[in-house]
Amino acid sequence: MVSILSTLLGLALFATASNAAECTDVHVVFARGSGEMPGFGICGTPLVSGIKNNLSGMTVSSYAVNYLADYMQTSAGSGATDMTKHIVQIAKDCPNTSFVIGGYSQGASVTDIAIGIKTLLGTGQTIPTDLAPRIKAVVTFGNPLKLYGKTIAQASQLYGSKSIDFCNLGDPVCANGFNGAAHLAYPIDGSVTKAAQQAAAKVKDGSSKSKNLRVENTTTELSSEDDSDNNSNDSSDSNNSSDSNDSEY
Repeated sequence: MVSILSTLLGLALFATASNAAECTDVHVVFARGSGEMPGFGICGTPLVSGIKNNLSGMTVSSYAVNYLADYMQTSAGSGATDMTKHIVQIAKDCPNTSFVIGGYSQGASVTDIAIGIKTLLGTGQTIPTDLAPRIKAVVTFGNPLKLYGKTIAQASQLYGSKSIDFCNLGDPVCANGFNGAAHLAYPIDGSVTKAAQQAAAKVKDGSSKSKNLRVENTTTELSSEDDSDNNSNDSSDSNNSSDSNDSEY
């Protein structure tokens, strides 16, 4: 019996250690475009690679949103739900991990829905607002939201300042154009490279602010302790003075 309990305890400790080891500094979550094979797709694959290259010294993991990505564009809602559930779980398991999220084409709509922007492509679960500070960048390519005269920067107070949006002139999916090649050009026209650089910069900026905030909080706590000690000393001096006066009388 003791042997069994010891084995179970060992397995539990191993599982905990394994889960801790899987946590990274940054986690990239990306939704591919319509008709692409499961995975990160033509934009997500180089984006993840570019972010890793631009965040040397930091650990980066990634997740490809699991959804149908059908040509009829009816699966954005379920994609948003998968994106949201995954982010919530990772955020719970890895409290120090920051996120970069995004998508291409229908995957951009997945992202829109996940961050709480209403679209005509369905509904799904949205990322809890308390996790917004941990999402450092929102990257989209060929976002259909622009067909309705909106951008993430305009439509979201929580994520507007974190948005990195690329829409090529003539792109029929986001610019109401007639150039199908424009919709496929993001990985080869420098857009993905720029997006990776900008996303990495936002991650670094967010990390610096978090570190400064922790330092400020620590300084405040130390100052409070010093004040408390001083008050205690003042009180002690006052008591000693009172005792001295009593003895004189």
